[in-house]
Amino acid sequence: MGRAEHERAVRFRTARRDPELTVVEGFHALKHALRFGAELVEAVAVDPGSLDEMAGDLAPDLAGQLADRVEPVDKETLAGLVPLVPHTGVVAIARRPRVDLEAALADPTPAPAVLLEQPRNMGNIGACIRVAAAANAAALITTGENDPWHPDAVRGAAGLQFALPVAAVEALPQSDRPLLAIDPEGEELAPERLPARAVLAFGTERHGLSSEVFERADARVSIPMREGVSSLNLATSVAIALFVMKMGAS
Repeated sequence: MGRAEHERAVRFRTARRDPELTVVEGFHALKHALRFGAELVEAVAVDPGSLDEMAGDLAPDLAGQLADRVEPVDKETLAGLVPLVPHTGVVAIARRPRVDLEAALADPTPAPAVLLEQPRNMGNIGACIRVAAAANAAALITTGENDPWHPDAVRGAAGLQFALPVAAVEALPQSDRPLLAIDPEGEELAPERLPARAVLAFGTERHGLSSEVFERADARVSIPMREGVSSLNLATSVAIALFVMKMGAS
């Protein structure tokens, strides 16, 4: 490995730990990042020209805008930059946007926010962000040690962290939004039980929500399931609740 390749590898490794940056892996993550205003610090690909071809098929709004922003590298160099090489052969470093969570929660627009309490799995976090972006949620908030901007979560979200406010907090901020705990002991999920600007709180599949969230919750709502089925995947639960809300609002 030459000096330039070594320095690039160091930049990518450092970016994975930098709270102001993230690593975007693969065409679809890069597509969404750029579509929603990401600031690229550096981008490389095995075949930059192929990105414009993919954009022509999959993202016409970005067609002709990618090849000139991406530096060519060989496959061996790319493999040294990320733990898992995307089959589309492109990775980038992007700057995380500044998130004003207080302003996002104060927004009067009738859109819910999502709270993930102590989520355990980066792929699940990413999938929840992808669902929240599709449902046009006001924000997605996490507590706990896992960073929703970690490159593994960005890959799981296909880069849609850039499409809505995504923030990690120590505790849910105060706001005028009603807090709804998604809990098996709650009332059965129905659109009329989901206020438009609610914060929907989801716990872990094993332990559920904490007593602190239950104490603050204005109501508990359950997702009906077949008897004997103990839980749903976190992202599936988020998707059900958000799209029940959307159907009720339509």
